[in-house]
Amino acid sequence: MDKILVRGGRPLTGTIPISGAKNATLPALAASLLTDQPLRLSNIPHLRDVTTMLELLGQHGAAITIDEKLGVEIDCSRIHNTKAPYDLVRTMRASILVMGPLLARHGRAEISLPGGCAIGTRPVNLHLRGLEAMGAEITLEQGYIKGQAKRLRGARLVFDLVTVTGTENLMMAACLADGRTVLENAACEPEVLDLANCLNKMGARIKGAGTGTITIDGVEELRGAEHAILPDRIETGTFMIAAALTGGDVTLTHTDPSILKAPIAKLRQAGVVVEEKKGTIRVRKNGPLRAVDLQTAPYPGFPTDLQAQMLVLVSQSEGTGTITETIFENRFMHVSELQRLGADITLQGNVAVVKGGGELRGAPVMATDLRASASLVLAGLAARGETLISRVYHIDRGYERIEEKLMALGADIHRLSN
Repeated sequence: MDKILVRGGRPLTGTIPISGAKNATLPALAASLLTDQPLRLSNIPHLRDVTTMLELLGQHGAAITIDEKLGVEIDCSRIHNTKAPYDLVRTMRASILVMGPLLARHGRAEISLPGGCAIGTRPVNLHLRGLEAMGAEITLEQGYIKGQAKRLRGARLVFDLVTVTGTENLMMAACLADGRTVLENAACEPEVLDLANCLNKMGARIKGAGTGTITIDGVEELRGAEHAILPDRIETGTFMIAAALTGGDVTLTHTDPSILKAPIAKLRQAGVVVEEKKGTIRVRKNGPLRAVDLQTAPYPGFPTDLQAQMLVLVSQSEGTGTITETIFENRFMHVSELQRLGADITLQGNVAVVKGGGELRGAPVMATDLRASASLVLAGLAARGETLISRVYHIDRGYERIEEKLMALGADIHRLSN
């Protein structure tokens, strides 16, 4: 099992491109199941979760072609299997996204209960309740969700909680349903809007994506299309924090500052200089960092996927900051590993109290989930000595060639393979 070795103390400097967003790629890939014509996607990140989703589509019967620029064409004209098996689904919760499209176009789906990061309860009941309201018959048998529907029908659905994948799943299902579907308390994330843009190119009739109310008028069929995935705002935010944490000067290209307003505001509050241009963000440290308080929230609030990285920054700032996690109940598992590196963090329920100013010192640590692994890499960049991070398969699920990109910025970081 691979490990990552980081020798800290070097400021990051230079320019790197940002990859396409994983959390936009996965639903767009699932959307290919809605049509018998090829869907061509570009700006696809080379990640383990993307590979898993392609394998899942392949076992359903999709024909997949990857071009020299790592664009992907998916042809779902010959789907012969509507079962998503445990071996694939257990590693990636986003596998549930094939359920809505399979039910909408093929009238049946059998999906293993999903897995993914162990960061807290992320029930799929909101997905299932919505599909039932649209006329599907849902049962749970031997760890599999089984659904049947002759044809889905439009419905008015109100989410009890904001759910990104739930919004995406039901939005895709509604595209081929009879009549109008209205999703209320829908997720407003940029990735939801990106999926809607892709679906509309395929002939869907979706309005209001990116707001709390989305209206979908069902159509008889969707067609093939071409779509470029939007930039990854979490990768962008991670590298922004890394630049500030190491006292560096980094320019990020192929990104979008407009979808990072909350993280940019917090970094500026912490004393970081952030310069925005169209498609480009430059981040540099100018004087000591200041501790900040923050609370995670659904978009456009501060993203939970940057909480762990920001916690590291606060630990190296002047003063004391509090970080409140409101999305996932187990998303402080990285704290004990950061404490091994010398971070002064006290947990009080869903609040982390972080006393800044202490020196981080290298040590062996273990990644517990995707974003926690990124926080440990960032901590290693700022620490004195060597930090050896194990279980880095987590990081490969969400960051494309992270060690290569950091090396290009001057980091002393290496992947060790057994």
